Amino acid sequence: MQLNVGDIVTLKKLHPCGSKDWEILRTGIDIKLKCLGCNHLIMVPRKKIEKNIKAIQPQNEQNN
Repeated sequence: MQLNVGDIVTLKKLHPCGSKDWEILRTGIDIKLKCLGCNHLIMVPRKKIEKNIKAIQPQNEQNN
């Protein structure tokens, strides 16, 4: 799965703040995500994130 810094991902489960959308800040074996609802930062293993992603909005589509 191709994940890039700046992409917005929608996860299957809600964050406690009520948002499902996260911005990717760092990629590698671990992925660093920022919640777009409350700006909470988390680091999660790539395998776990790839399993829980519902949709990916690439960075270049966000600016249109």
